This record gives sequence, C-alpha cells and structure tokens, in this order.
Amino acid sequence: MSAKPAPLAEPVTVAKISKNRRRTEAVHIGLSEYEGHNLINVRVYATGTDGIDRPTTRGISMSVRKLPELARAIVKAEAEARRLGLLDGGADHD
Repeated sequence: MSAKPAPLAEPVTVAKISKNRRRTEAVHIGLSEYEGHNLINVRVYATGTDGIDRPTTRGISMSVRKLPELARAIVKAEAEARRLGLLDGGADHD
C-alpha cells in the first residue's frame, strides 16, 4: 500500500473559466488542502467592484482521489453533448 500524499502547502489554481458574458463570474478549478486532506475545488467566484475575484458558496470540493472519476464524467458529458448536437462535432456536425 502506498503512503498517503502530503497535504498541499499552498492552494493551486489550475484554470479560470468565464461563466457569463459580463465576466462578473468565473469558475475556478484548483487544488487545495483542508484539515490534512487534499481537495479538488470547482467553485464560482464573483468579481467585486474592486476587480478582485472572491469565492462564492456555489461549487464543489471533494477528495482529490475522486479527480480521475470526475474527469471521466466530464469527458462523458462532452461526448454526449457532441452526440446531441449541442457542441460542434456532434451528430449534426462533421
């Protein structure tokens, strides 16, 4: 059995995706630690009038061990959206 990975010393932001046209909200994907547990975070941040992004209560945090399962689910969702013609490259697109 492998040893438990050490908790992250500092949070790591992996990506930021604009959520709306006005760019007042963005989804931040990152890695962090809470009470000795490494987490994957997918959270909505709101941009204040001062231009600073602040986390909202909307989002999820889960054990980083669930990351491969989450990644597979996202890939399946993308494939299904393409199949349904919701994204380019689906049933109705070449």
